[in-house]
Amino acid sequence: MSSRDELLLASDAELERACAMDRYRASGPGGQHRNKTESAIRLRHLALGVTVHADGSRSQAENRATAVTRMREALALQVRQGMVLEGWQPEAALAAFVAGGGRDITRRSRQSGAVLLQFARLLDVVEACGGEVGAAAQALGTSSSALSKLLTYDDDVVRAVNEMRSRRGLRALR
Repeated sequence: MSSRDELLLASDAELERACAMDRYRASGPGGQHRNKTESAIRLRHLALGVTVHADGSRSQAENRATAVTRMREALALQVRQGMVLEGWQPEAALAAFVAGGGRDITRRSRQSGAVLLQFARLLDVVEACGGEVGAAAQALGTSSSALSKLLTYDDDVVRAVNEMRSRRGLRALR
């Protein structure tokens, strides 16, 4: 299991320890209290080059929890693990995830490390296929339309796929 995968499945405390944390004063609405306290949180995973922040609450504890959740999502959506598809077969968990088509994923369950791990691995396959949905579907043993539907199920996932496709001059998925 790779570092990214381990971080996705780690507890919140373990993920937080793997990051540098900055506390700062947030600007914006919230009045005098918000501007007096260092309630905003920035988490930086220096080894993987991912930074997230949270400043939506006046509570530092709430912002810390939000930042950890955002870090887990950012790791899944932004950090790609190189892979060679020749002779590759999807793991049982990924095959089941793709076969399910996202129908059992709620916004809350999507934030879990296990679901984010499957999205990360799915994006790794799409990346290995040069952003081509048809080639990725073939590698995963599903249809292009089923994979396209899964990739466009979540706004953040489709944004990550479209960035990947844009770098290669391919049109965006809708």
